[in-house]
Amino acid sequence: MTLLALGINHRTATVEVREQVAFSPAQLESALAELRALPEVREAAVLSTCNRTELYCATGSGGEGEILDWLGRFHGLKVEDLTRCAYHYRENEAARHLMRVAVGLDSMVLGEPQILGQLKDAYQSARQARSLGGELECLFQNAFAVAKQVRTETGIGRNPVSVAYAAVNLASRIFGDFSRSRALLIGAGETIELVARHLHEAGVRQLTVANRTRERAELVSGPLGGQGITLDAIPDALVEADIVISSTAAPLPILGKGMVERALKQRRHRPVFMVDIAVPRDIEPEVGELSDVFLYTVDDLQEVIEENRRHRQVAADQAESLIEHGVGTWQHERRIRSGGELIRDVRARGQTLRELSEQQALARLARGEDPEAVIRRLAHQLTNRLLHRPTVAMRDAASEEQHDLLQAATTLLLDESTDHSR
Repeated sequence: MTLLALGINHRTATVEVREQVAFSPAQLESALAELRALPEVREAAVLSTCNRTELYCATGSGGEGEILDWLGRFHGLKVEDLTRCAYHYRENEAARHLMRVAVGLDSMVLGEPQILGQLKDAYQSARQARSLGGELECLFQNAFAVAKQVRTETGIGRNPVSVAYAAVNLASRIFGDFSRSRALLIGAGETIELVARHLHEAGVRQLTVANRTRERAELVSGPLGGQGITLDAIPDALVEADIVISSTAAPLPILGKGMVERALKQRRHRPVFMVDIAVPRDIEPEVGELSDVFLYTVDDLQEVIEENRRHRQVAADQAESLIEHGVGTWQHERRIRSGGELIRDVRARGQTLRELSEQQALARLARGEDPEAVIRRLAHQLTNRLLHRPTVAMRDAASEEQHDLLQAATTLLLDESTDHSR
């Protein structure tokens, strides 16, 4: 069985491609079921965020091509198009990649903390779908342990910077005085919560959060002195908004060009700063063509993010060292688990042979055969059955000069220091 990580991210694919490959929360259960049902896939987990979609699988030898074909079918995309932007890692490299993702070293914002929560959500979804087994369970637990160690022992998590922070930082370059600005936030998830807090800390006092349910919107906006509205109230709120930041899981855009044009006319063409953090996008790209709109996507936040990356590089180097240690720990645990499985298989086979010989001996005793003869035959028969396969394997190894196998047989079968029968 091979450990495989396959996916796309912000470095290998544009936002247009990423939004096509993203899995919505409603799709996850069926996606995991289909993925797990593939002939070569034994275990599976799906991580899908605005910046990446990754599949972690325990597979057979032909798993990679099978998984890529399935991913294309699920999203209605050509495999050739996916192949151009997809990456894959196997075994140790797959484990190392997951740990780097968990720590935030592979994120657009170096060390951003949100990805760990998203990874834990992906793990829980896979558990609930019963698509995890021993291989991925061990991998994820080690990744979580490494992430915790990195957050504790390095400075990568101090003064956390996220896509939400980068969006607010970019807005501050356009609006010098936030206290006079009105903000409209669309969505009520973790990213929007972070945006709301950052805006409030930066001085924004007039804050509106729009969400599918007003109750959830008020939970985010209320503690900050803002108001919550439903999505159908967005056109009116848009008229008053100087800053619009959106991050929902909606499959289709929420803000269209026509809606924004009408709002701009009522605003007397006062400019609006917009950031679309969502994948798929919440704001139609055509909105950016309007002369009074400054529209940015997650890909446009790169300048802010690179500045942060420089400040965190020292902590990142420390994190890389801890990750290498984490990979070594995972390898050790994997070898132990693999040895345990082998031991169980060997003992199960020995138990089967013992029960067979025992049943035959009892049957002979029931027929009245001499007990001493039955016992001698039992011992002879059981010895032959237990040693037949090792004897054939050693004979073949000797003929092919497989000295390492012969040495292992000597250690396992003849080394008196491991004989606990006395």
